[in-house]
Amino acid sequence: MSWLTNYVRPKIRALVQREDVPDNLWQQCPACEQMIFHRELEAALNVCTHCGHHMRLPALKRLEVLFDDGAYDRVELPRVMADPLRFRDRKRYGDRLKESRAATGNDDALIVAFGKMGGRGTVVAAFDFRFMGGSMGMAVGRGLIAAARHAVLKNAPLIAIPASGGARMQEGILSLMQMPRTVLAVDEVREAGLPFIVVLTDPTTGGVTASFAMLGDIALAEPGAVIGFAGARVIQETIREKLPQGFQRAEYLRDHGMVDRVVHRHQIRDELIRLNDLLMNPRAGQKIVPLGEPGKRRKAGKPAVADGDEQDRNEERPAAE
Repeated sequence: MSWLTNYVRPKIRALVQREDVPDNLWQQCPACEQMIFHRELEAALNVCTHCGHHMRLPALKRLEVLFDDGAYDRVELPRVMADPLRFRDRKRYGDRLKESRAATGNDDALIVAFGKMGGRGTVVAAFDFRFMGGSMGMAVGRGLIAAARHAVLKNAPLIAIPASGGARMQEGILSLMQMPRTVLAVDEVREAGLPFIVVLTDPTTGGVTASFAMLGDIALAEPGAVIGFAGARVIQETIREKLPQGFQRAEYLRDHGMVDRVVHRHQIRDELIRLNDLLMNPRAGQKIVPLGEPGKRRKAGKPAVADGDEQDRNEERPAAE
């Protein structure tokens, strides 16, 4: 019996059974529900090859795509007290931090990096949504201040890429205090005459939206990104009215003046390089040509010319005989 169990049965199973196939080879698009092979999805930067839906992209991958040759240096961020309030819900806050750090390999939800983008030194502050929903606590607030000061030190543009559910409730009022702190960080960059560009990704909500995320000199957004303060369901139940289609989506905010451009993920790097060149190298202003004395009307159909041009024309005109 032992010979049949230990030798014959394993041989038969090896002939009949298939090898186990990993579960993560295919991923379903949440928009069109098509299955996408993982290598194809990775090559497309987590953009669905069927419908163009933008899935969430890890912060490290985003930095690799933005910087020249994927080369950059991470900026060391100041350390903060891990659990200042000793908060506990279903789990201890300290345990949640340990789990997120183990899953992402990051100390917190913000990564700040410095590198060349189109040959120009640039500071990028990117959120990792996998770390407790990209929530903003003391570490993120201090990280954004460090990013702003590093940009001023390097005389470089600052680009923020939020992907956050808002303030981190486990830190209470301490997390809410980061909202004005990040606003002051943006002011430091502006006082230095440097550009501050925001790339709004899915999702950008809560206290992040209510602070630095809406203060960019130029606000770009990825297609279909959810951008807002309170959730759409909460708003609808509060005002007791049906919300318009596409409410709180990037395209809706663009149409209503809160976002400058909605840019495909594959084109964001080129767009940022172009904007950095325009903002860091402003062109000289054109000479203003006066239209004439105030209150003096010109004849209909006669173009306006400068006084000097009119004088030159009179000199070139031959004298009447």
